Amino acid sequence: MMLLQSGVEGLQLDPVVLGSAVAVLVSAYVLARLTAFALSAVAEQSPKRRITIKMFIPITAFCIYGTAVYLVLDPLLRLSTTQLVAASGLLGAALGFGLKDLFAGVIGGLVLVTERPYQVGDKVTIGDHYGEVTGIGLRATTLRTPDDTAVRVPNASLFTANVANANDGQPEMLVVVDVAVAASADIDRATEIMQDALVTSRYVYVDDAHPAVVRVEDGTYYRTIRGKAYVADLRDEFAFSSDVTERTLAAFEERGIDTPEGPPLAATAE
Repeated sequence: MMLLQSGVEGLQLDPVVLGSAVAVLVSAYVLARLTAFALSAVAEQSPKRRITIKMFIPITAFCIYGTAVYLVLDPLLRLSTTQLVAASGLLGAALGFGLKDLFAGVIGGLVLVTERPYQVGDKVTIGDHYGEVTGIGLRATTLRTPDDTAVRVPNASLFTANVANANDGQPEMLVVVDVAVAASADIDRATEIMQDALVTSRYVYVDDAHPAVVRVEDGTYYRTIRGKAYVADLRDEFAFSSDVTERTLAAFEERGIDTPEGPPLAATAE
């Protein structure tokens, strides 16, 4: 405790310097927020370039905050040796008393910007959380889940949690739709129905590099017709799966293809 007190006494920063540091940090925060808002507004006007434009939001923020930190620390570089030792001691004590998690989050944020395992606009799974990345900050990443819940995931979890990226920076995304049929059902006809529902959906994106595929998986009491296709816009993931499921089941009923009671219907992104 005496060491901290002597450190504070030895530091003796000019109030003008402290005031300037606060002003720089506040200005950096406001500028970063305004820049993020402007880039987001531009990105939403161009769905095909939305992810590319939003990629610059965290990069711009880190540049702004990095410049602000430099401007704040620059006066410290002009301190005497005694003052620098005191400042180092205070910083070490602060990290030891609870800022180590914040520091780990900032390091994780820097890794995100440089290695880019995901970016703003991507659909990702981080640990137990799945959703669209809506923000990458200095400390945490914000996800918007399918039920419209904002989840803040610490950037430090990047070093410990599994991260899965469903679209890897592309606007298109693969969606999987499962529909169960009775074991005795006409599989060929069921497969054709699913294939037709996939390729005729208004949300689908099909070309040579993004084909629509149907597979059959056998179960104990039923068989699963699994359709895989890409959506043109990853935000149409659930609209696409609902559209395909509803039209497939309606065609099954019309053509006499039996489905088990309470079939396990599911849609997932890959």
